[in-house]
Amino acid sequence: MNLPTKRRRTAAWALTLLCGLAVAASASGQKKDKEKAAPTQKVDSGSFGVFIKGQRVVTESFAIELKNGVSSAKAQLKEAGSDATSQKSSMEITANGELLNYEWNQAAGGALTVIPQNDFLLEKITTATNTKPAEQSFLMPSTSAILDNNFFIHRELLVWRYLAADCKPEAGNLKCQQGPAEFGVLVPQDRTSMSIRLELIGKEKVSIRGADHELLRLNLTGESFEWALWVDDKDQFKLLKVAIPADNTEVVRD
Repeated sequence: MNLPTKRRRTAAWALTLLCGLAVAASASGQKKDKEKAAPTQKVDSGSFGVFIKGQRVVTESFAIELKNGVSSAKAQLKEAGSDATSQKSSMEITANGELLNYEWNQAAGGALTVIPQNDFLLEKITTATNTKPAEQSFLMPSTSAILDNNFFIHRELLVWRYLAADCKPEAGNLKCQQGPAEFGVLVPQDRTSMSIRLELIGKEKVSIRGADHELLRLNLTGESFEWALWVDDKDQFKLLKVAIPADNTEVVRD
């Protein structure tokens, strides 16, 4: 599937983010000057409304930033009608796409972290009743994707990774592979790993809050689920909508 030439810059932006091709600014003219810290680049921020049978149940607020080749993604959840944050997550990825750390915690008690350790990903889990962390190792490379249950911004990061890895410039267009691409992912809250597939379907007209948008559709599938994701190729491939028909659930960017 070819994407028009005028959209190559946004696709290249996604590739730049995921491959960490960020250059820190340095002082010039004086050999002994310290390097200047690169400014923080705000990549994406906003919120998603999570709707079940048309009723908002959760709002996810998120921010993705890039600094000195390290990308960070932070998110928090608030249940509908509440001002209190129920869950938080934070993830950092190095310049070459390797996980530095992932953290999750909830207001009701309980937390977890995921860090790379040699050829493994090590998860440490603390429950509300036991402050001594339990540990679980996964034989997975540090470049594996994190897809935690309740944070849809992780799906946006996965889409960018897919576009960067499987879409290449060709004859003035962006050529994406035909058929799904497979990814190994870790789902920390479930303490499990799995293989998922992501496939670019093409352009569709999608209704969001009563207005039609022409967006790129991708299908995200696993052994027991099938989701539809729509991203805006005119605005840095930002995730605008997710449909989960089996759960009567829709996720829409506010």
